[in-house]
Amino acid sequence: MSPITYIAVIIAAAVVLFVWNRLPVVVVAMATALALWATQVLTLEQALGGFGDPAVIFITCLFVVSAALEATGVTAWAGQLLIQGAGQESRTRLLLLTMSLVALLTAMISVNGAVAALLPVVMVMAMRLRRKSSQLLMPLVFSAHAGSMLALTGTPVNVLVSEAGLDAGVGGFAFLEFALVGAPLLLGTMAIIILFGERLLPQRNGAKMPADLSHHARTLVEQYGLADGVFRMRVRATSSYVGLSPSQVDLSAFPGLQLVAVHEGESAAPLRRPVGDGDHMLVRGTAEAAASLARRMHLAFREDGASGQGEETLFNRRSGLAEVVIPPRSSLIGQIVFPGMVTDSGDLIVLAVQRAGAETGTGNPNSGRRDVALQAGDTMLLQGTWKALDVHLSDPDVLVVNSPELIRRQAVPLGPGAYQAIAVLVAMVVLLATSLVPPAVAGLLAAGAIVLSRILTVDQSFRSIDWTTVILVGALMPLSTAMVETGAAGLMAVGLVRLVGDAGPYALLAGLFVLTAIMGQLISNTATALIVIPIGAAAATSMGISPRPVLMSTAVAAAGAFLTPIATPTNLMVMGPGGYVFGDYWKLGLPLLVWFFVIAVFVVPLIWRF
Repeated sequence: MSPITYIAVIIAAAVVLFVWNRLPVVVVAMATALALWATQVLTLEQALGGFGDPAVIFITCLFVVSAALEATGVTAWAGQLLIQGAGQESRTRLLLLTMSLVALLTAMISVNGAVAALLPVVMVMAMRLRRKSSQLLMPLVFSAHAGSMLALTGTPVNVLVSEAGLDAGVGGFAFLEFALVGAPLLLGTMAIIILFGERLLPQRNGAKMPADLSHHARTLVEQYGLADGVFRMRVRATSSYVGLSPSQVDLSAFPGLQLVAVHEGESAAPLRRPVGDGDHMLVRGTAEAAASLARRMHLAFREDGASGQGEETLFNRRSGLAEVVIPPRSSLIGQIVFPGMVTDSGDLIVLAVQRAGAETGTGNPNSGRRDVALQAGDTMLLQGTWKALDVHLSDPDVLVVNSPELIRRQAVPLGPGAYQAIAVLVAMVVLLATSLVPPAVAGLLAAGAIVLSRILTVDQSFRSIDWTTVILVGALMPLSTAMVETGAAGLMAVGLVRLVGDAGPYALLAGLFVLTAIMGQLISNTATALIVIPIGAAAATSMGISPRPVLMSTAVAAAGAFLTPIATPTNLMVMGPGGYVFGDYWKLGLPLLVWFFVIAVFVVPLIWRF
């Protein structure tokens, strides 16, 4: 068989396997790349060359930036602003704020990252405002698709069409050039959803609504009797505690006071060195006793701890709480613990222990503390920095009741590292908008800055990357190369040009839109774009017109993945929480797709001339 025949068979097999959906998409993508090598259509270097492509590297870095914004509470902050500004009365105001926020986030950190970050926020908002989740989640996703056309970073397809423009010799698209069509796409999407969405969307909730953890800290401190009488005090340079080890700090002269912990001044982690100026002491007792301690031992009340409210003192931007259960067969069973004890890791503090919902333990005459021999089913309240909670609670000897990461996302806006993460994002956007460096370099600099500033560790950065998307793009990129080098793209382009006949370039855009839109409802829109882009570029060359409007029209068509839940990962992501069925998507998706068709076929050529 000829190379073109091989390519036709490989593409057909890949599409069938994607639609069949029984094999992981990464397996299908890798099999496609290997098939191009096995049939000698490409060399091995060409077949695997997509993994080193600058576009793939840039897309990979975007996942790290997105994860940093989420981990530091930037998206939680945005979500809280959304909840505060939405109100309960106006459906229009609620939808406008939700769609605007997800569109802006999508433009910066991609569709998957924005929807994943805001999905729990919108679910909690639906529960608090007593609205059906089905009325909010599909608008969230569909406006994210429209928002992906606002900037280069909105979707991998934008990066691919920009690279294709460079390869075609007509230049890539600037960072915000996509907004010329992205803005009308978004405005039209918002108008359609506001005007017709309530009638076209079902009125139901998902089978399981998420818990509202925004007030989780208050629940914990009340359950464990720490709601009042917990004070955080700063050690002054003149205090007699300076130079003592934490274990030497003695409060026996202050009846009614119990030392909970001694924290480092900067990190709020348990202190492992001698007490110094600026460190903090957590004490539990009466306000009068705490005031006497502060006066006699030269301690200063911190503003967040002066009131004695346990919630603000124990749960804040730097440190948090976690409730764990001792499971059967845990190696901790039988070990002696006590309130104020620092765990073996040195990073967490045991604040309280309960058995059957009540505080337990026996007094220790030697130390005055309340010792507990742990049993299966006991619960412990632990306190430490958010980083320490993330790292140490994966221990199989304990079961975490509620994920500290999930709690932080809902309850701690703008946590540690938030301003650094925002600064990195702004710097990356400036580099992209001014074209000072190639996109891949801007992405690598941003990801490197996030790791070096310790916003994320290297392991966390690796885990944040959606490797399915990376492998899909990297493995299918050689397919475009093969189609161009063997002449398959040109042959298909000639057939498409003949099909549209003398109807002109507008008919070409319409034909490419229909082809892209149909394939994009069944397989990944990224995979669809990788197949259609070389065909469109070759067709434009064959007709003697500029490839730029053809490429931008293809990007718009790829973004219109509205009709099925399998069209994009985000469509599928909201199916369960929104209580949707397969047939719910096309009802709202079809009028949106018509709007995208109008923009792609009639508006794009007005901006980028043939």
